[in-house]
Amino acid sequence: MVMRLLSRLLIALLCLVIAACAALPDVSNLSDVESTTTSTSYIAPTSASLLATKLQHTQVNLQQLAALEKTASNSPVITGNKVTLLFDGPETTDAMMVAIANAKSHINFETYIFDQDELGQRFADLLIAKQRAGVQVNIIYDSVGTIGTPSEFFERMRNAGIHLVEFNPVNPLKRFGRWRLNNRDHRKILIVDGKIAFTGGVNISAAYANSSLFRAFKHPHPATATIGWRDTHIQIEGPAVAQLQLAFLRNWVRQRTGTSDDTETLEDLDYFPALPLAGDKALRVLTSRPGGDYALYKTYILAIRNAKQTIHITTPYFAPDPQMLQELLNAAHRGVKVVMIFPSVSDSGLVFQAGQSYYDQLLDAGIKIYQLRAAVLHAKTAVIDGTWSTVGSANLDIRSFLHNYEANVVVLDAAFGGEMESAFSEDISNADEISAESWNRRSMTQRIKEWIAQTLKYWL
Repeated sequence: MVMRLLSRLLIALLCLVIAACAALPDVSNLSDVESTTTSTSYIAPTSASLLATKLQHTQVNLQQLAALEKTASNSPVITGNKVTLLFDGPETTDAMMVAIANAKSHINFETYIFDQDELGQRFADLLIAKQRAGVQVNIIYDSVGTIGTPSEFFERMRNAGIHLVEFNPVNPLKRFGRWRLNNRDHRKILIVDGKIAFTGGVNISAAYANSSLFRAFKHPHPATATIGWRDTHIQIEGPAVAQLQLAFLRNWVRQRTGTSDDTETLEDLDYFPALPLAGDKALRVLTSRPGGDYALYKTYILAIRNAKQTIHITTPYFAPDPQMLQELLNAAHRGVKVVMIFPSVSDSGLVFQAGQSYYDQLLDAGIKIYQLRAAVLHAKTAVIDGTWSTVGSANLDIRSFLHNYEANVVVLDAAFGGEMESAFSEDISNADEISAESWNRRSMTQRIKEWIAQTLKYWL
């Protein structure tokens, strides 16, 4: 964890020197139509053709692939899905391991953190066992997210036949001429056999070996037990799985392009099997990348802008751009009940302070703020008017929308929204409300820390 925190600080300092400041698009006149239509830059012709080239000798139907590419560029609402909410690490990793254990063809796994700890070893052992049983395993892991993980951990998997790609290596010599230190793969995606998918906020780390206090009646904590991180993930079955599969394969091809190592190839497999209707949920799969169409950002903005009654947001990192902040303030001013849950303890001090620097504005607008007790908050969720919900990897910060590769799922369903509201209410019961009076009494030292952190928000 210390290595990871140091790496974040180093990257922030380096980016101050080498990076020009990009900006999120002007959304002042954004319409619902624009939020579901991407620019041509989102699916670069070279990227689409490279993916088709890589898959042309596989069992993939190229006409079907072309159709998937087209629908992905419009972020459509996809019906007929079964969606299952998963809370905290044990519930999520258990469900993922069950799916992996039942894999027959392939496993595609993309993650930000993959630690060499007890949970990481269990995960790796299972993946190695499946590879040796004839199931092809492909893994994309972020170079910064795994900066503290020994290379031997990944070599063991590679030696077993697993294909691994290190996303945007910290070492520039590994991708000469294509060094993108500030652009990180923050997605957490698992697709098994092209039929079942997972995404959300859960990484593979000891932080997820135990449950948080969420729904503690289901898993009572002894007084000496370690409290795990509070997080949320989602399991999907049905037609929408193909969009997450497509996102993984695109990222794989982008990372492999331009490298001298051609060993990590895509096997001759059926990555897009027929997907019958599995449930009654309508959803959108939103994957974002730097320089893309900003569909995830635009969708979030529009959902907040169109809110009529309630906006309930849970986020560990809050460093929004001015437009996102203004939309939240505008919603509160027009009478929408805006409630936000933030952490009281964090794995990233600077981002934590940056988030707190906005408390004054939020409280002045009448927005209610809660800080989760005891557990580190890592869930990135929202539910608006009880029917629009999102679960994913994106925080409400500039880094998520501008610099990172992220993946969120938007579910349009009142019953699912009810489940989200129930979870939100339970988190409120384990949180402390921050009042304007108490917040105004914070120390000058605290205020200075907030100011410093906010000035660095672009690079955090």
